[in-house]
Amino acid sequence: MSSAHLFSSVQELAAALAGGRLSSVELTQACLARIRSVEGRVRACNSFDEPGALAQARESDARRAAGRARGPLDGIPVGLKDVIAVQGQPLTCSSRMLANYVSPYDATVAAKLKAAGAILLGRLNLDEFAMGSSTENSAFGPTANPWDLTRVPGGSSGGAAAAVAAGELPLALGSDTGGSIRQPAALCGIVGLKPTYGLVSRYGLAAYASSLDQIGPMGRSVADVALLLGAIAGHDPRDSTSLRAEVPDYGAELAVRRGPWRLGVPREFFGAGLDPEVGAAVQSAIAFYRSRGCEIREVSLPLAAEYAIAVYYLIATAEASSNLARYDGVRYGHRSAAAKDAVDLYFQSRAEGFGEEVKRRIILGTHVLSSGYYDAYYLRAQKVRALIRQEFVRVFQDCDALLSPTSPTAAFRLGEKSADPLAMYLTDIYTISVNLAGLPALSVPCGFTSAGLPVGLQIIGQPFQEAGLLAVAAAYEQAHAWKDRHPSL
Repeated sequence: MSSAHLFSSVQELAAALAGGRLSSVELTQACLARIRSVEGRVRACNSFDEPGALAQARESDARRAAGRARGPLDGIPVGLKDVIAVQGQPLTCSSRMLANYVSPYDATVAAKLKAAGAILLGRLNLDEFAMGSSTENSAFGPTANPWDLTRVPGGSSGGAAAAVAAGELPLALGSDTGGSIRQPAALCGIVGLKPTYGLVSRYGLAAYASSLDQIGPMGRSVADVALLLGAIAGHDPRDSTSLRAEVPDYGAELAVRRGPWRLGVPREFFGAGLDPEVGAAVQSAIAFYRSRGCEIREVSLPLAAEYAIAVYYLIATAEASSNLARYDGVRYGHRSAAAKDAVDLYFQSRAEGFGEEVKRRIILGTHVLSSGYYDAYYLRAQKVRALIRQEFVRVFQDCDALLSPTSPTAAFRLGEKSADPLAMYLTDIYTISVNLAGLPALSVPCGFTSAGLPVGLQIIGQPFQEAGLLAVAAAYEQAHAWKDRHPSL
């Protein structure tokens, strides 16, 4: 298999597998060779199981030879963010707390990928427990952006975005709590989709903020992401937040949904703090839709723009404080060897196991849930969250989708924002409100800065309208060649 195939679409790879021009073993070996070649510089993978991956690939080739191929994902390698459980593989959350933990079960999405014949190849780096926007808060060390190794890949799904962008894997699954799929997708020049809350099961996802977390697909094209979404979406009785919703053939829908659409542009997302080059690239994308007959409407989301960051960091940290209480040094995870008694075991294990950003968010979340502060902070944040959701409902009465930047800047330098948590939090200013409202949204490449760094266009859709959302993105992608540019490593 040539190196050019490392950046082939999943459709092209599936056709080569079906036609006998490529075997799953050859494809998997090529991905493993690419990982060994670039990992020393990119550091996207926490671990990968070469014998296990090759065994899965041999099984796929045997199925195909017997005429029992399971579909277009059969034999295709997929990487999973290291917060998604796969039986027998590490589940570290990029934390010292779970450095030696091996999952005893499959997440629902992992089980669905196995049923589709996909090769679950690697565990991908992230900000510890998905808390961060740069993949610098990892016990395994930071991941680098393949376009410029001195810059961040975004976060928290930075390892997933970097692996796909670098040609290590054709597909990956990330998780998105406040932008953690879309922002790294934008910074690494790939496509990343955060589904509607409840469309994809969270069973087997290590929880950060349960009312916000969603697993979603990442790939090099809209069609690839549509294919992966179709494999993982659907109701799951093991997830109480999973909803019964129709799961169409997202790939087939791309061929029939052609627009034109009514597209809203939130005026508040184009103000202070937006890098001029990023803004220009996004405005150029908006002009493209206008040239294709789409109705472009300026809309207003004042509450989302002003309060989303504050609301998110109250609700998310409160939920994190509760979810991470289970890591106590008693049942599983890191246990301090220096503890003097049972109470000290709890304190020492958590002090040693968690990194600084995780501790910061646990402390903030515990504070806002404490007696005397619950009503003033957490309850009020939930009320504003409801108002933000209503704001989106109002806007979508006249729009099919919304267009905005994904991130206010292109990839920033490693260490540039590490000492300023607020500056780091503001990198998600355009993505967080989508999670608060439970909406689907994706990032699709829409250009490059003068420094050669990718820029992402965020497209926000209505609940459970992923098919239409993907079609809007595909219309832009097919008219531009951004997905055909790849980093030189």
